[in-house]
Amino acid sequence: MSSPLYVSEMFSSIQGEGMLAGRRQIFIRLTECNLDCSYCDTAFERCDTCRMETGPGFNAFDSIPQPLALSAVLEKCATWIEQLPNAHHSISLTGGEPLLSSNMLKEWLPELRHKLPIHLETNGTMHLALETVVQHLDYISMDMKLPSTSGCTDNLWGLHRLFLKTAQGTDVSVKLVVGNESTRDEILEACDIITSVDRNIPLFLQPVTLAGGTVGITAVALLRLQGIASARLPNVMVIPQMHKLLGVA
Repeated sequence: MSSPLYVSEMFSSIQGEGMLAGRRQIFIRLTECNLDCSYCDTAFERCDTCRMETGPGFNAFDSIPQPLALSAVLEKCATWIEQLPNAHHSISLTGGEPLLSSNMLKEWLPELRHKLPIHLETNGTMHLALETVVQHLDYISMDMKLPSTSGCTDNLWGLHRLFLKTAQGTDVSVKLVVGNESTRDEILEACDIITSVDRNIPLFLQPVTLAGGTVGITAVALLRLQGIASARLPNVMVIPQMHKLLGVA
């Protein structure tokens, strides 16, 4: 019997960030996070109920008692896949920080992976937890937290380096949330970490979204940062949060 998990919400939508942007996914958002980024727009506290979409893309939700059993999640995935054949590319585990639940995910991921490929969205700081589940993952979208935009005062570069090494062998990419305050040194540090593992790992620069939905970086500053990164890496792309532009979850 698999252990239950605390899930903030489960829904079907378009991936708006990184290498799978534009793909339809089933999102399973887990609760709790080990960081507190200033730009985070997600409520990740553990709660007594999960917001479960009533149908894929319906944008209507039921409240389901927590924690959720794996059987209930598998049944929902199977129903949505049947209702929309070939529409869903993968299952996205997001948060919060999903790897805080790595002990349970060791049980969940092999079963979920029978339904669709698994995409992990992570803040890239928990390499030991990743080691326990990496064999069950197909895609990893890893954040590197820039002090200029995240507000994280701890030096996370060492953790990011260890995490990216552990992620080798999966289809991994790196995302940097950048703003007007982001510096050349920050970009170069991220590039150095990527180069130390595999310089062909894609790097995505994502303009920070401020309160009220405004973008917190000018076009000139964004292009300057893209130029700095491109001098070091062959695969540097700029993608805003597409789901916010589309008005979807």
